[in-house]
Amino acid sequence: MLSTTYWCPGITASEIRKGIENSALVVGAYLENGRQVGFLRAVSDKIRFAYLLDVVVSEAYRRRGIAREMVRHTLSHPEMRGVYQWLLVTRDAHGVYEECGFRPLENPEKWMAILKARPVRADHGD
Repeated sequence: MLSTTYWCPGITASEIRKGIENSALVVGAYLENGRQVGFLRAVSDKIRFAYLLDVVVSEAYRRRGIAREMVRHTLSHPEMRGVYQWLLVTRDAHGVYEECGFRPLENPEKWMAILKARPVRADHGD
């Protein structure tokens, strides 16, 4: 699912595994037959700050509340309950996140970023 998203097209299996290994929490949504239809991960210190990313639902299962429930699960997870600063970036799912309590930054002029082009990597996770 991630390899077809606009934010990481062509991501490799090794990159996904490394991201999972370095995440504070990884959430999946599964059908009764075990098929995965949703994915989300959070990068966090589990006390003050968390960044929600890679929230994706299989095309055929979108608009059913799956992403919203994965986000709610993450926000209320016992290991993440103490986190009081949550961030994310979205191009097109503002409504989903607003329903979970996210709002635009109050002072975006205070925030800074380094945004480099995604490097081209072989599928070995280096």
